[in-house]
Amino acid sequence: MKILFVASEGLPYSKTGGLADVVEGLPKALVEMGHQVAVLLPRYHGNRVTSTLVSSVTVSLGDQVRFPSIAEGVSVAGVRYFFVDDPGYFDREQPYGDKSGEYPDNAERFTEFSRVAIEFAKRVLLPDVIHCHDWQTALVPVLLRTQHADDPAVRSLPVVLTIHNLAYQGMFPQSALRKAGLPAQLFAMDALEFYGRINFLKGGLLFADYLSTVSRRYAKEIQTPEYGAGLEGVIVQRADRLVGILNGVDYSIWSPETDTLIAQNYSAPNLDGKKACKKDLLNAFKLPADKLEDLERPVVGIVSRFADQKGFDLIAQVAGEMMKEDLSFVVLGTGQVEYERLFKLLAEKYPRSVGVKIGYDNPLAHKIEAGADMFLMPSRYEPCGLNQIYSLRYGTVPVVRATGGLDDTVQNFDAKTQQGTGFKFDAYDGNALLDSLRRALKVYREPKLWRALQKNGMAKDFSWKTSAAAYVTLYEAAKRSRIPRVVGTSKH
Repeated sequence: MKILFVASEGLPYSKTGGLADVVEGLPKALVEMGHQVAVLLPRYHGNRVTSTLVSSVTVSLGDQVRFPSIAEGVSVAGVRYFFVDDPGYFDREQPYGDKSGEYPDNAERFTEFSRVAIEFAKRVLLPDVIHCHDWQTALVPVLLRTQHADDPAVRSLPVVLTIHNLAYQGMFPQSALRKAGLPAQLFAMDALEFYGRINFLKGGLLFADYLSTVSRRYAKEIQTPEYGAGLEGVIVQRADRLVGILNGVDYSIWSPETDTLIAQNYSAPNLDGKKACKKDLLNAFKLPADKLEDLERPVVGIVSRFADQKGFDLIAQVAGEMMKEDLSFVVLGTGQVEYERLFKLLAEKYPRSVGVKIGYDNPLAHKIEAGADMFLMPSRYEPCGLNQIYSLRYGTVPVVRATGGLDDTVQNFDAKTQQGTGFKFDAYDGNALLDSLRRALKVYREPKLWRALQKNGMAKDFSWKTSAAAYVTLYEAAKRSRIPRVVGTSKH
């Protein structure tokens, strides 16, 4: 099968979040299964290309006409990479915005990207299926089913749209419709209109042939007002074409047996190397690591974007109580100022127990996964989550809230049966988080139980192979079945 990924970011060329990891890992797994995969990305600042395939594509955007080109980059692991090259739109320091906020021309930028994606399918590589990701590419199915509905070259192309995080929808004022060169007819309830604005993701949800999201639990959650971000009515309407497929991870990068960024490799049969990794981690954060009691004290790790979504308001609620426990915290991340300040203050107040680095540091993230005893993810919502999956493989026990992919990947540990892989709590409440952490600390004090718990997690397999097979099934379903468009039946 020939599969075209259309995405706003993807490793090894660009990354702001987990989407980039998926756009790297899933195509590689599909190629290993024998499929042909191409990935189309915007050409951001610093992306190198090997050749220009189409020197100019004419794109009308309201009052302006632009002429982006299509270029090819270096293939990686059998995956071919292509770029929409328009320096005025994409050669910027950041993909979506700067310190002042989102770029004011994002509607035009990603409308152009979606239009060129269709031209790419016509002129460069005609796929069997197009796999779009998030709001930035949600116009691809909209344009195919409207402006290209009579185009024999592409009108029958099936489209799968994956929702990585429903909170980000691509909403713009009605005036952006004209600026993006979109027809006025799309400002309708059964298209892009959303409470007086336009919503790119809503359009994709309505016009794509099949929808997926990144865990089974999240697929159910987004059909409710609590997690639906205003689009739950649309999603319920398309529920028969919505599938939850858990993201995979790349164990060639994230495995303690082969990780080149950690102090010592180790495995489930021999966990001795984890002790060396713990000492190395404590040293990296300048925490005490010389005495036996320093190494026996449990270390709780956090690698995250500092945001309300990630549950840091819960940590703020009970930080004082957590620090009364005999433990250490190592924290890596950046984000909302109040949470950066929270961890800096904790590090100042407890310099022998709390280590913090504000920013992103990939080698340090690996050290935390390998050297910590527990990994904390108390998210308000989490479509999939990757760090808890990394943690399981490294024998670092996850303590998580039971939501989205966290609920799908972590099973509560039962000390009597010695079954389970971590500790979960349900209520979005600081005390529930504290209770779950204390349950973990209680088991930590029983080394035999803890070792059994670690091995349970390390035995789990969340590689891309299973997820890729599920996506192939979805692609085949999209090829077989097209959604009939019935105007006037959609809901906000």
